[in-house]
Amino acid sequence: MIPRIKHIESQNDYILQVVFDDGKIVRYDVKDDIRTLPSYRSLMTEYGLFQNFQLDASRTCISWNDEIDLPSDIIYEYGVPCFAK
Repeated sequence: MIPRIKHIESQNDYILQVVFDDGKIVRYDVKDDIRTLPSYRSLMTEYGLFQNFQLDASRTCISWNDEIDLPSDIIYEYGVPCFAK
């Protein structure tokens, strides 16, 4: 089953904190994607883009524009588990 996102917020230094429906909370570092995926570079070069993400209706994908998206299963698997602040 694809994990569904319950809540997401952007934090400093290109980090996303994501809460899933099952209660798991992770921090996902987008900097690695920015370094390795050319389409992600505009998240650093376009002022304010990183904070202006959208969550799709199925709550399984975050997108910033037509070229940049991040599936919830990647965040779930590779995010670092953490506790709510």
